Amino acid sequence: MEPIPSAEYLYNGVQITHVSQFLQYAQSADASDVLLCSGAAPTWRLNGNLAPIFPDSEHLTAAHTRMLAESFLTPEQLQMLDSRGDVDFAYDMGAGRFRSSVVRQRLGYDLVFRVIYPRVRTLTELGLPESLKKLTEFHNGLVLVTGPVGSGKSTTLAALISALNEDRNDHIITLEDPVEYIIPSANCHVTQREVGSHTKSFAAALRGALREDPDIIMVGEMRDLETIQLAISASETGHLVLGTLTTGNAARTLDRVLDVFPSDQRDQIRVMVSESLRGIVSQQLLPRADGQGRALALEVLTNNSAVGNVIREGKTFMLPGIIQTGRRAGMKLMDDSLMELLEAGIVTAEEAYARCEQKALFRPHLKS
Repeated sequence: MEPIPSAEYLYNGVQITHVSQFLQYAQSADASDVLLCSGAAPTWRLNGNLAPIFPDSEHLTAAHTRMLAESFLTPEQLQMLDSRGDVDFAYDMGAGRFRSSVVRQRLGYDLVFRVIYPRVRTLTELGLPESLKKLTEFHNGLVLVTGPVGSGKSTTLAALISALNEDRNDHIITLEDPVEYIIPSANCHVTQREVGSHTKSFAAALRGALREDPDIIMVGEMRDLETIQLAISASETGHLVLGTLTTGNAARTLDRVLDVFPSDQRDQIRVMVSESLRGIVSQQLLPRADGQGRALALEVLTNNSAVGNVIREGKTFMLPGIIQTGRRAGMKLMDDSLMELLEAGIVTAEEAYARCEQKALFRPHLKS
């Protein structure tokens, strides 16, 4: 990287020369993300909404963001940023960990951080239903946690792995990009591998994991055909596989998993998934009506004979009806979860309406 003139970023006369000064402030305010972007004021995501970190602060220049990038990137990461234009990793500053991304753009550099909670929270602490604990009782099969970006999938997945770690005597292998939550071995032996640092890809790591005597495999993101295929195969051969997808509900999750395969393989894959699937947890985080944090809305599908038949026959559009009739077994529709939050006054009608599937059910709650 070519040298640049010295850059200073001042706020109220205080010189900010390192990203940790922004990140520590974000931690104390319970922000979820920090954005330090060329041509914009330092910004964070607080309760789901973007806002300037400092009122009336000056915009960051290309020189500022370059200085901030150089304040915490290693020489190897700087070289990668210069040659490739982006670098992604987990940054540990001692007082906290952050999923980090630095990219080169038209105006300079953008530095984006996701705050990782310092410890793995339990299912109860996250407000997740007790029925999800049943998903940790299986010794094989496929468990999927889904939702849009920033919906807390990694946090839920870490809580499930933590529960397994406490309750079982197994070998757990986690495959992530990057490693977010550090999970020390408890009753289980936990091996954590990072794509880019320890392996080339999720597929390569998953292929290798099958030779490492695992009982439980966590796949941070099921992005492509090979990874999904290997995950399904592993779940059929005596392993409990947990993974994430960026899909909105159970039906779309299954469509995504099945549609990634060539058409001549789909009948076989539908049979495999119908037998190996244990459950799908789809989630969203909504700003609370009182402005104090965010609320979790959840859809839960657990496999049974009706669900298996629908998957085999390719009729995923029938899943909402099956979920509704499966309430006693712990199943729940996303719309039912949103309506519970709305009727309890936890979220506004506008937020619930924006996130729901059946708009007609929520429209009467909107202010005219």
